[in-house]
Amino acid sequence: MTEQIPEPLAPCRVWSFSAQTGPTGAARDDVVAAEVPVALVFNGISHAVMMATPADLHEFALGFALSEGLVDSPADVYGVELLGSPAACEVHLDIASRCFARLKERRRALAGRTGCGICGIDSLEALDIVPEAITPRAWVASMPAATVLRAIDAMPAWQTLNAEAGAVHAAGWAAPDGTLRDVLEDVGRHNALDKLLGRLALQGRLKEDGFVVMSSRASYELVRKCARLDIPMLATISAPTSLALEIATRAGLQLWGLCRSPRATRYVPAA
Repeated sequence: MTEQIPEPLAPCRVWSFSAQTGPTGAARDDVVAAEVPVALVFNGISHAVMMATPADLHEFALGFALSEGLVDSPADVYGVELLGSPAACEVHLDIASRCFARLKERRRALAGRTGCGICGIDSLEALDIVPEAITPRAWVASMPAATVLRAIDAMPAWQTLNAEAGAVHAAGWAAPDGTLRDVLEDVGRHNALDKLLGRLALQGRLKEDGFVVMSSRASYELVRKCARLDIPMLATISAPTSLALEIATRAGLQLWGLCRSPRATRYVPAA
């Protein structure tokens, strides 16, 4: 591999059909969202291979390491190197020895399981659904729906990849007044959130007051990632799952869903 990272959009040739083209259609050049394997390598050991959009990979790797509990803080990551080819990418992270020892122990525990559970995990405890308690914030408890919708409604203007390809999720960071500050995109909703968290970490903003908005449903993994980094609120365009609700309740995370103007639904009150 080299340092050549694939483009996030891939060209293609399509036939489009509309009232203007008639039944025969018309040929044109277009683009689709790139989706490539991205290997996350920690101290020389490949830990995970994710299908992702090849953009903002530094942020993605750091956000993944933090949101999955592989490192405790951005300071535990000593260096990041990106390698790529036209078909795949690798992100190499040099992490603290204590974090690497923990990662190796986790890998041994996974390898030793013989149960036939979800993705090879044989117990709910192994699934890691018991979240950390989130620090209460007064502004979360008084959050009006109009503020949530302000952030959600602002997202499309930031979604440049999705505007071109139409198949890309977005994760955004909004200030307590609903002003959108950052948006990161990926074909995977979890990847988009990791990229956003990585961006905040790289800029030293993980302690900044704000909340996450997403263009997807609220799955339990998204809630779990937010809880791990003490993010008090998550708002999504689609509905949450029951496990997402359960984890949000345990963590004290305020969860909003079905956020489509002029309506929004708050599922979990602030702790």
